[in-house]
Amino acid sequence: MTVKERFLKYVSIPTTSNENCATCPSSPCQWDLARELVKEMQEMGLSNVRMDAHAYVYAEIPANMADAPAIGLIAHMDTVDAVPGENIKAREISYQGGDIVLNEEKGIVMREADFGSLSIRKGHTLIVTDGTTLLGGDDKAGIAEILTLCEYVLQHPEVKHGKICIGFTPDEEIGRGADLFDVAGFGADFAYTVDGGAIDEMEYENFNAASAKVLVNGFSIHPGGAKNKMRNAARLAMEFHSMLPVNEIPECTEGYEGFYHLCHMEGEEQQAELQYIIRDHDMAKFLAKKERMEKIAAYLNEKYGENTFELTLKDSYFNMRQKVEEKYFVVERAMNALSACGLIPRCAPIRGGTDGARLSFMGLVCPNLGTGNNNGHGVYEYVSVNEMEKMVEVLKALVLEK
Repeated sequence: MTVKERFLKYVSIPTTSNENCATCPSSPCQWDLARELVKEMQEMGLSNVRMDAHAYVYAEIPANMADAPAIGLIAHMDTVDAVPGENIKAREISYQGGDIVLNEEKGIVMREADFGSLSIRKGHTLIVTDGTTLLGGDDKAGIAEILTLCEYVLQHPEVKHGKICIGFTPDEEIGRGADLFDVAGFGADFAYTVDGGAIDEMEYENFNAASAKVLVNGFSIHPGGAKNKMRNAARLAMEFHSMLPVNEIPECTEGYEGFYHLCHMEGEEQQAELQYIIRDHDMAKFLAKKERMEKIAAYLNEKYGENTFELTLKDSYFNMRQKVEEKYFVVERAMNALSACGLIPRCAPIRGGTDGARLSFMGLVCPNLGTGNNNGHGVYEYVSVNEMEKMVEVLKALVLEK
C-alpha cells in the first residue's frame, strides 16, 4: 500500500476529539482508527502489536543488528473540533498553480494569494477537501508515513536497523495525548513525533503553555433601578480583557513572540466567562504573562469586591528545548537524515505543542518532524503527496543504519 493510499484510508475515518469529555479517548470514534491500525500492523507483520484500555496503540520492529539505538516514531490519531471532521470528501489534484476551487456550488476557493505555501508546490499532487471539513492530515499524514516506512523495513530484511518503536496516541489535539503514554513499555531510547508541516523543518522548541479561565460574578437587577447596584458581569469581563496587552495576540505575533488568546466567551449580567490560552517560548515571559493575569484579577476584585473575578490558571506543557539540548545528537541525527534526502534542513520554533513536548519531560526526548501537511485545523487544509513520499525517505534515513 502506498503512503497516499494509506492516507486516504485513514482520513475517511472520523476521529474528532472532545475537550468537554473527561474519558480517554475523549470520543468513541477514535477507537475505530485505533482498531484499524492494530489490524493493519498485525497483518503487516510488526511485533508486539498492542492497544491499551485507552486506545493508545503500540508496536515494534525488532533490531537486526547490535549496538544500534532503539528509535521511536509517534503520531496522533485525533483531529481538532474547530471545524467539521466527518464526511470528509478528499480528492486528488495535479496542481499547476493558481487558485483551487474546492467547492464550486458553495463558492469556496483556496486562493494562491492567501496561501503562499501553494506557490512552492506547483507540479505537486495535492489532496484537498470540498471546503466544508478539515482533511485530517494533522496527523494522519504522519501515521501513513510511519506505517509506509514500517512496510518497507519488513519487506527488506537486508537493511540494518536497531529496534523501531511505533506509537499512536489519542487526544493530542486537546492536550492529553501524552497523559497515559507508556514510556517504559514503549522501549525507545529517544523518539520523534511526525506531526509537523514543512518537511525540511526540524522542530525542538515549542511554547510554554497554560490555559486560563476567568469567571466573573455579577449582580443582576432591573436596569431601570440599577444605578450604584448592578454589576454587569458581561461588561466586567470586557474590562478584564481590555487590560491585557492589545498587541500580544496571535494576529500580531510570530516566531518566538508569545500571546494571550481569547478562545471562548459567554455570559450575561449575572455571570460571564472568558477562556484563554497563554503561550510563550521564554519561560520568564511565560511566567510574567500568568502573573499579569493574576494582578488584573486582584486589581478588579479590589475595585468591584472580593470574588467578583475568579481566575483559574492551569499549565499545559513546557518548552522541550531544555530537555532536547541535553541529548542534542537526536537533533543532529534528524538533520543528517533530511540532508541525506536532498533537503536543506532548518530549525524552526513550534508555535504550538506536540505530544513530544510532554514526552520529553517524561523521560523520552522527542523532537518533531514534518509531514507535508498544510493549513491544519481548517477547511483549507491540504497535503502534498510528493512531500509525504519524501518524508518516508527521510524516515528511512533516520532509522536505518549504514
